[in-house]
Amino acid sequence: QVQLVESGGGLVQAGGSLRLSCATSGSIFRVITRGWYRQAPGKQREFVASVTSGGSTNYADSVKGRFTISRDNAKNTVYLQMNSLKPEDTAVYYCNTRAGLGSTRDYWGQGTQVTVSS
Repeated sequence: QVQLVESGGGLVQAGGSLRLSCATSGSIFRVITRGWYRQAPGKQREFVASVTSGGSTNYADSVKGRFTISRDNAKNTVYLQMNSLKPEDTAVYYCNTRAGLGSTRDYWGQGTQVTVSS
Protein backbone atom coordinates (compact mmCIF):
# COMPACT_ATOMS: atom_id res chain seq x y z
CA GLN A 1 0.00 0.00 0.00
CA VAL A 2 1.32 3.41 -1.00
CA GLN A 3 0.64 6.43 1.18
CA LEU A 4 1.65 10.08 0.83
CA VAL A 5 1.26 12.15 4.00
CA GLU A 6 1.65 15.94 4.07
CA SER A 7 2.56 17.94 7.14
CA GLY A 8 3.72 21.44 8.08
CA GLY A 9 0.66 23.49 7.25
CA GLY A 10 -0.79 26.08 9.57
CA LEU A 11 -1.68 29.72 10.11
CA VAL A 12 0.90 32.38 9.29
CA GLN A 13 0.90 36.13 8.79
CA ALA A 14 1.54 37.66 5.39
CA GLY A 15 5.26 37.79 4.70
CA GLY A 16 5.95 34.75 6.83
CA SER A 17 7.29 31.33 5.91
CA LEU A 18 6.27 27.69 6.16
CA ARG A 19 7.87 24.44 5.10
CA LEU A 20 5.66 21.59 3.97
CA SER A 21 6.78 17.97 4.00
CA CYS A 22 5.46 14.95 2.13
CA ALA A 23 6.54 11.54 3.36
CA THR A 24 5.95 8.51 1.17
CA SER A 25 5.52 4.97 2.47
CA GLY A 26 5.43 1.91 0.25
CA SER A 27 7.06 1.53 -3.14
CA ILE A 28 6.35 3.59 -6.23
CA PHE A 29 8.05 2.41 -9.40
CA ARG A 30 8.92 4.42 -12.50
CA VAL A 31 8.60 7.81 -10.83
CA ILE A 32 8.40 10.67 -13.32
CA THR A 33 7.80 13.70 -11.12
CA ARG A 34 7.07 14.63 -7.53
CA GLY A 35 5.26 17.86 -6.84
CA TRP A 36 2.80 20.06 -5.03
CA TYR A 37 -0.66 21.29 -5.97
CA ARG A 38 -3.09 23.50 -4.09
CA GLN A 39 -6.82 24.06 -4.00
CA ALA A 40 -8.79 26.94 -2.53
CA PRO A 41 -12.49 26.54 -1.65
CA GLY A 42 -14.68 26.65 -4.76
CA LYS A 43 -11.69 26.57 -7.10
CA GLN A 44 -9.93 23.93 -9.14
CA ARG A 45 -6.75 22.28 -7.98
CA GLU A 46 -3.74 24.04 -9.50
CA PHE A 47 -0.10 23.21 -10.05
CA VAL A 48 2.44 24.78 -7.70
CA ALA A 49 5.83 23.10 -8.13
CA SER A 50 7.45 19.86 -9.25
CA VAL A 51 10.79 18.09 -9.43
CA THR A 52 11.62 15.36 -11.93
CA SER A 53 13.44 12.14 -11.19
CA GLY A 54 16.50 13.78 -12.71
CA GLY A 55 16.29 16.78 -10.38
CA SER A 56 14.85 19.43 -12.70
CA THR A 57 12.38 21.81 -11.04
CA ASN A 58 9.38 23.70 -12.34
CA TYR A 59 7.20 26.36 -10.69
CA ALA A 60 3.95 28.14 -11.30
CA ASP A 61 4.50 31.78 -12.19
CA SER A 62 2.55 32.87 -9.11
CA VAL A 63 5.08 31.29 -6.73
CA LYS A 64 8.32 31.59 -8.69
CA GLY A 65 11.02 33.24 -6.61
CA ARG A 66 9.15 32.63 -3.35
CA PHE A 67 8.73 28.84 -3.16
CA THR A 68 11.39 26.16 -3.42
CA ILE A 69 10.80 22.44 -3.93
CA SER A 70 13.39 19.93 -2.78
CA ARG A 71 13.68 16.25 -1.99
CA ASP A 72 15.52 13.84 0.26
CA ASN A 73 15.62 10.50 -1.51
CA ALA A 74 17.03 8.69 1.51
CA LYS A 75 13.98 9.74 3.55
CA ASN A 76 11.48 9.34 0.70
CA THR A 77 10.38 12.89 1.40
CA VAL A 78 9.71 15.96 -0.71
CA TYR A 79 9.55 19.48 0.70
CA LEU A 80 8.06 22.82 -0.24
CA GLN A 81 9.71 25.85 1.34
CA MET A 82 7.30 28.78 1.15
CA ASN A 83 8.62 32.28 1.80
CA SER A 84 7.04 35.74 1.52
CA LEU A 85 3.60 34.21 1.85
CA LYS A 86 0.57 36.15 0.63
CA PRO A 87 -3.12 35.82 1.53
CA GLU A 88 -3.76 34.47 -1.97
CA ASP A 89 -1.54 31.49 -1.11
CA THR A 90 -4.26 30.29 1.28
CA ALA A 91 -5.34 26.81 0.18
CA VAL A 92 -5.14 23.12 0.91
CA TYR A 93 -1.79 21.90 -0.38
CA TYR A 94 -1.53 18.39 -1.82
CA CYS A 95 1.51 16.25 -2.44
CA ASN A 96 1.66 14.40 -5.76
CA THR A 97 3.76 11.68 -7.33
CA ARG A 98 3.37 10.82 -11.01
CA ALA A 99 4.63 7.42 -12.08
CA GLY A 100 4.44 5.12 -15.07
CA LEU A 101 5.87 4.30 -18.45
CA GLY A 102 3.40 3.77 -21.29
CA SER A 103 0.62 5.07 -19.08
CA THR A 104 0.91 7.19 -15.95
CA ARG A 105 -0.69 7.14 -12.53
CA ASP A 106 -0.96 9.93 -9.96
CA TYR A 107 -0.66 9.34 -6.23
CA TRP A 108 -2.05 11.98 -3.87
CA GLY A 109 -1.75 12.86 -0.22
CA GLN A 110 -4.67 13.92 1.95
CA GLY A 111 -3.72 17.59 1.95
CA THR A 112 -2.58 20.10 4.55
CA GLN A 113 -4.19 23.49 5.18
CA VAL A 114 -2.18 26.67 4.73
CA THR A 115 -3.83 29.91 5.85
CA VAL A 116 -2.13 33.28 5.37
CA SER A 117 -3.62 36.24 7.22
CA SER A 118 -3.29 39.85 6.10
